[in-house]
Amino acid sequence: MQVLEKLQQLRLLPVIVINDDGAAVPLADALLAGGLPCLEFTFRTAAAAAAIGRIRDDRPEVLVGAGTILTALQAAEAQAAGASFIVTPGFSPPVVDYCLEHDLAVFPGVSTPTEIEMALARGITTVKLFPAEPLGGLSYLKAIAAPYGMVRFIPTGGINASNVRGYLDFKKVVACAGSWMAPSDWIDAGDFGRIREETARAVAAVTRPAGGA
Repeated sequence: MQVLEKLQQLRLLPVIVINDDGAAVPLADALLAGGLPCLEFTFRTAAAAAAIGRIRDDRPEVLVGAGTILTALQAAEAQAAGASFIVTPGFSPPVVDYCLEHDLAVFPGVSTPTEIEMALARGITTVKLFPAEPLGGLSYLKAIAAPYGMVRFIPTGGINASNVRGYLDFKKVVACAGSWMAPSDWIDAGDFGRIREETARAVAAVTRPAGGA
């Protein structure tokens, strides 16, 4: 299954800041047990690439990507580690071009129509809206999406258990990304049971019948 199809099926993407790659597999197991076999490791810590490699080797059924990718070199490092997709905070032409040249799925960050059109110029029709809530939330997303019928979004930034369903009910949203299911302090504490429970709650909330949009 392609990355985009998998994310559309799952509807949620945990965004993970990991400080110790030894926690990667227990974390993946907690997410799996909660019903969510995917995650994005942000490249904000030195452990990210090794954590991706551990998931690739030990839990290949989990879809793993790399986020906060700022350079083409980081994209190459993430791909070598086993990342199946790349996510960027803003629209970085060098990163996007690297991914397109190396057949690596990429979801560039956008916050304006100009950046959406930069993505379209490269044939990219699924983008990350960031930071979603500070920009204006669902109302901003609907406004910015209106002129672009072919574009779909992965909202990120301020998404949590209380507002995620509203985003997912909007037909142009593929999935929502957020860290509330597995915050870094829970991972650091080894509180994987809590992560499993919160993940299961999130999955149950987003799989109930939609309210429409």
